[in-house]
Amino acid sequence: MRSPKSPVLTIDGLIKDVGPLPTLDGKMLRVVSDVSLIAGRGEVTALLGANGAGKTTTIECAQGLQKRTGGTITLLGADPGTAGADLRARVGVMLQDGGLPPSARPIPLLRHIAGMYRNPRPLDELVQRLGIDSFSRTNVRRLSGGQKQRLALAAALIGNPEVLFLDEPSAGLDPQSRQLVFELIAELRDGGMGIILTTHLMDDAQRLADYVYIIDGGRNVAEGTVAQLLQHNMPETPHRDHVRTLHFEALPGLDFTGVLPAEIEIRETRSGSYTATGALTPEDLAALTAWWAHHSIMPGSLSMEARSLEDVFLDISGREIR
Repeated sequence: MRSPKSPVLTIDGLIKDVGPLPTLDGKMLRVVSDVSLIAGRGEVTALLGANGAGKTTTIECAQGLQKRTGGTITLLGADPGTAGADLRARVGVMLQDGGLPPSARPIPLLRHIAGMYRNPRPLDELVQRLGIDSFSRTNVRRLSGGQKQRLALAAALIGNPEVLFLDEPSAGLDPQSRQLVFELIAELRDGGMGIILTTHLMDDAQRLADYVYIIDGGRNVAEGTVAQLLQHNMPETPHRDHVRTLHFEALPGLDFTGVLPAEIEIRETRSGSYTATGALTPEDLAALTAWWAHHSIMPGSLSMEARSLEDVFLDISGREIR
């Protein structure tokens, strides 16, 4: 396990059972079977996983909102399962469902929450920064999904926490709000806050995360920086940092055997549409275009993109719908 200079959260061998469930003949269901991670101060640590992978349960155990079945958790030097109000006052939590009272109005709600803390953040600063003043007279139940997300983030930050838990923070946000929230998260991280982010949106993690854990089936299956994960299971070549996927359209049913090195996979994704994935070099592109020229083939379209974190996630967790 990695060792950041100043850890704010350490989870070792987390196990969580739920039930008993009638559908399992009264048996317990193990939703988290072996998760371990470390999150550092001044970092964004992301937990990635498909719906039902166990990431939200893991974070709720880390916050002390659920009682774990096994394993150890240390949050800011204490066990969140037994710690009192002093620990909770140092932690901000933004849940996926918001947890906001439906009849409340945003600013009185934030003022009430701020009154529970010794050193809250300036209310006016948060309201202006997150654009809450534009819907301050509207009850929570009438807010859009994105407005509720911004209000929930403000509620998590109003106590001036040392650690911030974010569960799907960009869900329901329009592009402008998403950009605003991302900028704020980056500022908080640069200011020394430890941020733990759970999401199934790979773009969010690739943009924000300093370190990533991928969870599948209730256990860790991969971890590393984004750069490290982008090289996951790729062939050992001098150009591993130049992994690309080339998309092109040509005649259907073409045989590209021997055109490119064996470690570069060319496959026909649908009739006449191809992808070539691997550590592509300029020489590989020259060989492919020469082959096209030799066979009098002019591609109908041609584009290239870098390997993404979503590609890595699908390679690790599988591409089937669950």
